Amino acid sequence: MSADDHLFDAYLAHLKVERGLAKNTLTAYAGDLARFAAWMEERGNPVDESSEPQVARYLAYVGGEGLSARSQARVLSALRGFYKYMLREREVRRDPTQLLEGPKLSKRLPVVMTETEVLRLLAAPRGNKPNAVRDRAMLHTMYAAGLRVSELVRLELGDLHLEGRFLNAFGKGSKRRIVPIGDLAIESLVTYLREVRPKWALRSGAPASEVFLTARGTPLTRQAFWKSVKAYTRAAGIEKDISPHKLRHSFATHLLLGGADLRAVQTMLGHADIATTEVYTHVTGAHLRHVHATYHPRG
Repeated sequence: MSADDHLFDAYLAHLKVERGLAKNTLTAYAGDLARFAAWMEERGNPVDESSEPQVARYLAYVGGEGLSARSQARVLSALRGFYKYMLREREVRRDPTQLLEGPKLSKRLPVVMTETEVLRLLAAPRGNKPNAVRDRAMLHTMYAAGLRVSELVRLELGDLHLEGRFLNAFGKGSKRRIVPIGDLAIESLVTYLREVRPKWALRSGAPASEVFLTARGTPLTRQAFWKSVKAYTRAAGIEKDISPHKLRHSFATHLLLGGADLRAVQTMLGHADIATTEVYTHVTGAHLRHVHATYHPRG
Protein backbone atom coordinates (compact mmCIF):
# COMPACT_ATOMS: atom_id res chain seq x y z
CA MET A 1 0.00 0.00 0.00
CA SER A 2 1.40 3.41 -0.98
CA ALA A 3 1.59 6.51 1.19
CA ASP A 4 -1.15 8.00 -0.98
CA ASP A 5 -3.47 5.13 -0.02
CA HIS A 6 -3.04 5.89 3.67
CA LEU A 7 -3.79 9.58 3.07
CA PHE A 8 -6.90 8.74 1.07
CA ASP A 9 -8.10 6.24 3.68
CA ALA A 10 -7.70 8.83 6.44
CA TYR A 11 -9.62 11.44 4.42
CA LEU A 12 -12.44 9.06 3.50
CA ALA A 13 -12.74 7.98 7.14
CA HIS A 14 -13.01 11.67 8.05
CA LEU A 15 -15.82 12.12 5.51
CA LYS A 16 -17.67 9.07 6.80
CA VAL A 17 -17.32 9.67 10.54
CA GLU A 18 -17.16 13.45 10.92
CA ARG A 19 -19.09 14.60 7.86
CA GLY A 20 -21.52 11.66 7.68
CA LEU A 21 -21.47 11.50 3.87
CA ALA A 22 -23.61 8.88 2.16
CA LYS A 23 -22.05 5.62 0.97
CA ASN A 24 -22.60 6.46 -2.73
CA THR A 25 -20.83 9.81 -2.32
CA LEU A 26 -17.92 8.17 -0.50
CA THR A 27 -17.60 5.57 -3.27
CA ALA A 28 -17.58 8.28 -5.95
CA TYR A 29 -14.94 10.33 -4.09
CA ALA A 30 -12.79 7.25 -3.51
CA GLY A 31 -12.83 6.50 -7.25
CA ASP A 32 -12.03 10.11 -8.16
CA LEU A 33 -9.07 10.21 -5.77
CA ALA A 34 -7.74 6.81 -6.88
CA ARG A 35 -7.80 7.86 -10.56
CA PHE A 36 -6.03 11.13 -9.72
CA ALA A 37 -3.35 9.26 -7.75
CA ALA A 38 -2.78 6.82 -10.63
CA TRP A 39 -2.45 9.70 -13.10
CA MET A 40 0.05 11.46 -10.83
CA GLU A 41 2.01 8.24 -10.23
CA GLU A 42 2.39 7.67 -13.98
CA ARG A 43 4.15 11.03 -14.11
CA GLY A 44 6.28 10.39 -11.04
CA ASN A 45 4.51 12.99 -8.90
CA PRO A 46 3.48 12.23 -5.31
CA VAL A 47 -0.03 13.42 -4.46
CA ASP A 48 1.19 15.30 -1.38
CA GLU A 49 3.57 17.34 -3.54
CA SER A 50 1.19 18.24 -6.35
CA SER A 51 1.10 21.77 -7.71
CA GLU A 52 -1.70 23.92 -9.05
CA PRO A 53 -0.61 23.44 -12.70
CA GLN A 54 -0.54 19.65 -12.22
CA VAL A 55 -4.08 19.56 -10.83
CA ALA A 56 -5.25 21.92 -13.59
CA ARG A 57 -3.69 19.61 -16.22
CA TYR A 58 -5.44 16.63 -14.65
CA LEU A 59 -8.81 18.39 -14.79
CA ALA A 60 -8.15 19.26 -18.44
CA TYR A 61 -7.22 15.61 -19.04
CA VAL A 62 -10.46 14.19 -17.57
CA GLY A 63 -12.43 16.80 -19.51
CA GLY A 64 -10.71 15.69 -22.70
CA GLU A 65 -11.60 12.09 -21.89
CA GLY A 66 -15.28 13.00 -22.18
CA LEU A 67 -16.17 13.39 -18.50
CA SER A 68 -19.27 15.59 -18.19
CA ALA A 69 -19.05 19.06 -16.67
CA ARG A 70 -20.95 17.88 -13.58
CA SER A 71 -18.58 14.95 -13.10
CA GLN A 72 -15.60 17.27 -13.55
CA ALA A 73 -17.05 19.53 -10.87
CA ARG A 74 -17.39 16.52 -8.55
CA VAL A 75 -13.73 15.57 -9.19
CA LEU A 76 -12.61 19.09 -8.30
CA SER A 77 -14.82 19.01 -5.20
CA ALA A 78 -13.22 15.72 -4.11
CA LEU A 79 -9.72 17.12 -4.63
CA ARG A 80 -10.54 20.39 -2.88
CA GLY A 81 -11.89 18.57 0.15
CA PHE A 82 -8.90 16.23 0.20
CA TYR A 83 -6.29 18.99 0.07
CA LYS A 84 -8.15 21.13 2.61
CA TYR A 85 -8.06 18.13 4.94
CA MET A 86 -4.37 17.53 4.15
CA LEU A 87 -3.59 21.19 4.92
CA ARG A 88 -5.42 20.95 8.23
CA GLU A 89 -3.49 17.79 9.11
CA ARG A 90 -0.21 19.49 8.01
CA GLU A 91 0.50 16.84 5.38
CA VAL A 92 0.93 19.57 2.73
CA ARG A 93 2.09 23.19 2.90
CA ARG A 94 -0.42 24.65 0.45
CA ASP A 95 -3.66 23.75 -1.26
CA PRO A 96 -3.06 23.38 -5.04
CA THR A 97 -6.82 23.59 -5.75
CA GLN A 98 -7.44 26.90 -3.97
CA LEU A 99 -7.39 29.14 -7.06
CA LEU A 100 -8.80 26.65 -9.56
CA GLU A 101 -12.24 27.31 -11.04
CA GLY A 102 -14.65 24.51 -11.82
CA PRO A 103 -16.48 24.11 -15.14
CA LYS A 104 -19.53 26.28 -15.70
CA LEU A 105 -22.66 24.24 -15.12
CA SER A 106 -25.92 24.90 -16.87
CA LYS A 107 -28.82 24.95 -14.43
CA ARG A 108 -31.09 21.98 -15.03
CA LEU A 109 -34.61 22.75 -13.94
CA PRO A 110 -36.26 19.82 -12.16
CA VAL A 111 -39.15 18.05 -13.85
CA VAL A 112 -42.27 18.95 -11.88
CA MET A 113 -45.71 17.36 -11.92
CA THR A 114 -48.81 19.52 -12.11
CA GLU A 115 -51.16 19.40 -9.15
CA THR A 116 -53.62 17.42 -11.30
CA GLU A 117 -50.94 14.85 -12.16
CA VAL A 118 -50.02 14.51 -8.48
CA LEU A 119 -53.65 13.88 -7.55
CA ARG A 120 -53.93 11.24 -10.26
CA LEU A 121 -50.77 9.52 -9.04
CA LEU A 122 -51.90 9.59 -5.40
CA ALA A 123 -55.19 8.00 -6.44
CA ALA A 124 -53.54 5.31 -8.59
CA PRO A 125 -53.20 2.63 -5.84
CA ARG A 126 -56.88 1.66 -5.86
CA GLY A 127 -58.79 -0.68 -3.62
CA ASN A 128 -58.11 -2.25 -0.23
CA LYS A 129 -55.51 -4.86 -1.11
CA PRO A 130 -52.57 -4.66 1.32
CA ASN A 131 -50.02 -3.51 -1.31
CA ALA A 132 -52.34 -0.75 -2.48
CA VAL A 133 -52.95 0.43 1.10
CA ARG A 134 -49.20 0.54 1.79
CA ASP A 135 -48.33 2.25 -1.50
CA ARG A 136 -51.07 4.83 -1.03
CA ALA A 137 -49.62 5.65 2.40
CA MET A 138 -46.10 5.91 0.95
CA LEU A 139 -47.09 8.21 -1.92
CA HIS A 140 -49.15 10.48 0.35
CA THR A 141 -46.35 10.63 2.94
CA MET A 142 -43.66 11.36 0.38
CA TYR A 143 -45.61 14.17 -1.25
CA ALA A 144 -46.88 15.59 2.06
CA ALA A 145 -43.40 15.81 3.59
CA GLY A 146 -41.18 16.24 0.49
CA LEU A 147 -39.06 13.26 1.47
CA ARG A 148 -36.23 11.70 -0.48
CA VAL A 149 -37.00 8.09 -1.33
CA SER A 150 -34.12 6.95 0.92
CA GLU A 151 -35.67 8.91 3.80
CA LEU A 152 -39.08 7.40 3.10
CA VAL A 153 -37.97 3.75 3.17
CA ARG A 154 -35.81 4.39 6.27
CA LEU A 155 -38.66 5.88 8.29
CA GLU A 156 -39.09 4.02 11.57
CA LEU A 157 -42.17 3.77 13.75
CA GLY A 158 -40.57 6.06 16.31
CA ASP A 159 -40.18 8.76 13.65
CA LEU A 160 -43.94 9.12 13.25
CA HIS A 161 -45.75 11.58 15.52
CA LEU A 162 -49.20 11.46 13.99
CA GLU A 163 -50.98 13.08 16.92
CA GLY A 164 -48.60 16.01 16.62
CA ARG A 165 -49.01 15.97 12.82
CA PHE A 166 -45.28 15.68 12.04
CA LEU A 167 -42.55 13.17 11.39
CA ASN A 168 -38.78 13.03 11.83
CA ALA A 169 -36.78 12.65 8.64
CA PHE A 170 -33.10 11.69 8.58
CA GLY A 171 -31.44 13.18 5.52
CA LYS A 172 -27.93 13.45 4.15
CA GLY A 173 -25.27 13.24 6.80
CA SER A 174 -27.87 11.64 9.13
CA LYS A 175 -29.19 15.13 9.91
CA ARG A 176 -32.61 15.08 11.54
CA ARG A 177 -35.36 17.48 10.60
CA ILE A 178 -38.98 17.80 11.67
CA VAL A 179 -41.52 17.97 8.83
CA PRO A 180 -45.26 18.60 9.23
CA ILE A 181 -47.74 16.33 7.45
CA GLY A 182 -51.38 16.86 6.60
CA ASP A 183 -54.65 15.04 7.16
CA LEU A 184 -54.66 12.91 3.99
CA ALA A 185 -51.16 11.55 4.67
CA ILE A 186 -52.05 10.88 8.32
CA GLU A 187 -55.27 9.13 7.34
CA SER A 188 -53.49 6.87 4.82
CA LEU A 189 -50.74 6.07 7.35
CA VAL A 190 -53.23 5.22 10.11
CA THR A 191 -55.08 2.84 7.77
CA TYR A 192 -51.84 1.11 6.74
CA LEU A 193 -50.53 0.90 10.32
CA ARG A 194 -53.81 -0.50 11.61
CA GLU A 195 -54.85 -2.88 8.83
CA VAL A 196 -51.72 -4.03 7.01
CA ARG A 197 -48.42 -3.59 8.81
CA PRO A 198 -49.20 -5.67 11.96
CA LYS A 199 -50.00 -8.76 9.86
CA TRP A 200 -46.89 -8.40 7.72
CA ALA A 201 -44.63 -7.70 10.72
CA LEU A 202 -45.56 -11.08 12.25
CA ARG A 203 -44.17 -12.91 9.20
CA SER A 204 -40.61 -11.88 9.98
CA GLY A 205 -38.59 -13.66 12.64
CA ALA A 206 -37.21 -10.38 13.97
CA PRO A 207 -39.83 -7.62 13.58
CA ALA A 208 -38.44 -4.66 11.62
CA SER A 209 -38.62 -1.13 13.01
CA GLU A 210 -39.13 0.42 9.57
CA VAL A 211 -42.61 1.74 8.81
CA PHE A 212 -42.97 0.36 5.31
CA LEU A 213 -42.63 -3.41 4.91
CA THR A 214 -43.03 -6.06 2.26
CA ALA A 215 -45.59 -8.86 2.59
CA ARG A 216 -42.73 -10.97 4.04
CA GLY A 217 -42.26 -8.50 6.87
CA THR A 218 -38.94 -7.16 5.61
CA PRO A 219 -38.20 -3.45 4.97
CA LEU A 220 -39.24 -2.27 1.51
CA THR A 221 -36.31 -1.20 -0.69
CA ARG A 222 -36.06 2.04 -2.63
CA GLN A 223 -35.76 0.02 -5.86
CA ALA A 224 -39.06 -1.76 -5.19
CA PHE A 225 -40.81 1.52 -4.47
CA TRP A 226 -39.32 3.08 -7.62
CA LYS A 227 -40.82 0.25 -9.70
CA SER A 228 -44.19 0.76 -8.02
CA VAL A 229 -44.16 4.49 -8.83
CA LYS A 230 -43.41 3.71 -12.47
CA ALA A 231 -46.34 1.27 -12.59
CA TYR A 232 -48.72 3.75 -10.93
CA THR A 233 -47.57 6.50 -13.31
CA ARG A 234 -48.59 4.35 -16.27
CA ALA A 235 -51.87 3.40 -14.59
CA ALA A 236 -52.64 7.09 -14.01
CA GLY A 237 -52.01 7.90 -17.68
CA ILE A 238 -49.19 10.34 -16.88
CA GLU A 239 -46.85 10.72 -19.85
CA LYS A 240 -43.97 12.42 -18.02
CA ASP A 241 -41.01 10.32 -16.89
CA ILE A 242 -41.91 10.22 -13.21
CA SER A 243 -39.70 8.92 -10.42
CA PRO A 244 -40.15 9.15 -6.64
CA HIS A 245 -37.83 12.17 -6.58
CA LYS A 246 -40.21 14.04 -8.90
CA LEU A 247 -42.74 14.03 -6.04
CA ARG A 248 -40.16 15.84 -3.90
CA HIS A 249 -39.63 18.41 -6.67
CA SER A 250 -43.38 18.85 -6.95
CA PHE A 251 -43.78 19.26 -3.18
CA ALA A 252 -41.29 22.17 -3.18
CA THR A 253 -42.68 23.82 -6.31
CA HIS A 254 -46.31 23.61 -5.21
CA LEU A 255 -45.43 25.13 -1.82
CA LEU A 256 -43.68 28.08 -3.46
CA LEU A 257 -46.52 28.55 -5.94
CA GLY A 258 -48.86 28.68 -2.95
CA GLY A 259 -46.80 31.49 -1.40
CA ALA A 260 -44.58 29.56 1.03
CA ASP A 261 -41.41 31.24 2.31
CA LEU A 262 -38.22 30.01 0.61
CA ARG A 263 -36.45 29.51 3.96
CA ALA A 264 -39.32 27.38 5.25
CA VAL A 265 -39.18 25.20 2.13
CA GLN A 266 -35.40 24.90 2.54
CA THR A 267 -35.90 23.65 6.12
CA MET A 268 -38.56 21.13 5.13
CA LEU A 269 -36.43 19.77 2.27
CA GLY A 270 -33.35 19.54 4.50
CA HIS A 271 -31.13 21.56 2.15
CA ALA A 272 -27.94 22.79 3.81
CA ASP A 273 -27.55 25.61 1.26
CA ILE A 274 -30.47 27.80 0.23
CA ALA A 275 -28.99 27.99 -3.28
CA THR A 276 -30.09 24.37 -3.71
CA THR A 277 -33.67 25.36 -2.91
CA GLU A 278 -33.56 28.46 -5.12
CA VAL A 279 -33.71 26.31 -8.27
CA TYR A 280 -37.42 25.93 -7.55
CA THR A 281 -37.92 29.69 -7.84
CA HIS A 282 -36.84 29.35 -11.49
CA VAL A 283 -39.47 26.66 -11.99
CA THR A 284 -42.23 28.71 -10.37
CA GLY A 285 -41.14 31.79 -12.31
CA ALA A 286 -41.40 29.89 -15.58
CA HIS A 287 -44.84 28.60 -14.55
CA LEU A 288 -46.10 32.09 -13.69
CA ARG A 289 -44.83 33.49 -17.00
CA HIS A 290 -46.71 30.71 -18.81
CA VAL A 291 -49.89 31.48 -16.88
CA HIS A 292 -49.54 35.20 -17.62
CA ALA A 293 -48.96 34.64 -21.34
CA THR A 294 -51.87 32.19 -21.57
CA TYR A 295 -54.52 34.01 -19.59
CA HIS A 296 -53.68 37.72 -19.56
CA PRO A 297 -55.77 39.53 -22.22
CA ARG A 298 -52.70 41.42 -23.39
CA GLY A 299 -50.11 38.85 -22.37
